[in-house]
Amino acid sequence: MARTPLAQRNRNVMMSLVGVVAGMIGLAYASVPLYDLFCKATGFGGTPQRAEGNNTQAGTRDMRVTFNTDLGQGMPWHFRPEVTSMEVRTGITYKALFIAENPTDRTITGSATFNVSPDVFGQYFVKVQCFCFDRQVLKPGERVEMPVVFFLDPKLEEDPYLAKLQDVTLAYTFFQVPNDPDVAVGTGGAKSETRPAEAGQGSGS
Repeated sequence: MARTPLAQRNRNVMMSLVGVVAGMIGLAYASVPLYDLFCKATGFGGTPQRAEGNNTQAGTRDMRVTFNTDLGQGMPWHFRPEVTSMEVRTGITYKALFIAENPTDRTITGSATFNVSPDVFGQYFVKVQCFCFDRQVLKPGERVEMPVVFFLDPKLEEDPYLAKLQDVTLAYTFFQVPNDPDVAVGTGGAKSETRPAEAGQGSGS
C-alpha cells in the first residue's frame, strides 16, 4: 500500500527526531573528554596549562599568586599550603608546597582537583609539575609534602583584560576516593613521613 504524502512527511519527521536524539546521546558521551581537552587547550573555566618546562623569557610584570585549599565533603584530612601567597614575576619558574595529613586511624586515598581564578588567567598559568588528579594514599598519621612548579606566561602582559589585575588564585580541593593498595604513597615527587594520629584537630583547610 502506497504511503500518502502526509504519512511520508510524518515518517520523515520521525526519522529526523530519532537522528537528533541519537546525536545528542553520542554528544553526551563525548562531551566530558572533549570539554576537558578544550579547557586544557584554552584555559577556559580557569584551567591552567601544562608544560614540560619553562622556555619563556623573564617578563617585566610582578603579580601575587594566592594559594587556597579545601576539602570535599567527608574528607577527614588536613590540607594547607606551606605559604598562603607568593610575589612572582612573569616568565620565572616558582615552586610551592602543599601539605596533606591523615589524622585518622585508617588508610585514606585522596585526589585533588584544581582551578585558577579569575578564570581569564587559566590560559597564562602554566604548571610544570603538579599533584592534581594523582592518587595520594596516606596511612594513619602520615603527612606528605606535594610540590607544584609553575610560571606565569609573559604573554599575559599583552592581554588588555589583565592590565588592572594583579592577583591570581590557585585553588585545590582534595576529595576522598576508594583506597587502592597498589598505588604508592607520594607520587609526583611528594615527601612523606608518618606520625601518630592526633585526635581533635581541625580540618586545616
